[in-house]
Amino acid sequence: MHTIKRMKLLAAAAAGLLALTACQPGGTSAPPEATAPSQQPGTATTPEAPAKPAPSSPAAPSNVEPDSASVEAQLKDMLVLARKGQVKGSDFAAHTNLIDEVEKKWGKADQIDSAGKGLYATYKKHGITFGFNKGELIFDVRSYDPELHKLTLPAIEKTLGKPKETAKNGDDQIYVFQASEQFELKFVIPAATGKVDHISVFSPQDAKNNMAG
Repeated sequence: MHTIKRMKLLAAAAAGLLALTACQPGGTSAPPEATAPSQQPGTATTPEAPAKPAPSSPAAPSNVEPDSASVEAQLKDMLVLARKGQVKGSDFAAHTNLIDEVEKKWGKADQIDSAGKGLYATYKKHGITFGFNKGELIFDVRSYDPELHKLTLPAIEKTLGKPKETAKNGDDQIYVFQASEQFELKFVIPAATGKVDHISVFSPQDAKNNMAG
């Protein structure tokens, strides 16, 4: 009998303790509240994420500058070669080499045309045409390099200044720059595109000489 009463008292005491524990701040209901604040900082930072693309805005001009710089470098290199009677992609120079020397290294030209002050040998694979006189001396080296097709007159004048003279051949406008005492650097720009079609490194002296006979 006493044992039964004791068990009832112990059970009642245990129930009371459970009730008190549930009411305490450190009870089992606290963990759900503790997790809530830990989620708040994460959601608060998300609106700031769109600000990250901002640094890419100043980078946009840098994409333009290398293009401008590369065009300037291209034109300066072109002028350096023109002063030697050459164009990019060829070791043969006006005023120095004979067309025979070209044929020994590059083979026969794809075609030879008579034009203006001499004959013109076209090497399509190299994108280059050589003008030569009756003495076989090269007086004109023309390049049709695709890299030239992005050049415009304003870009050319920005680096090389104003041309010494201009000429017209059909719908093509020709801008002539003095590369050196011996050579002229010519840019041929069709009206249809407004961009360079080809360039010519030209030796006026050799175009006049050795043409008779």
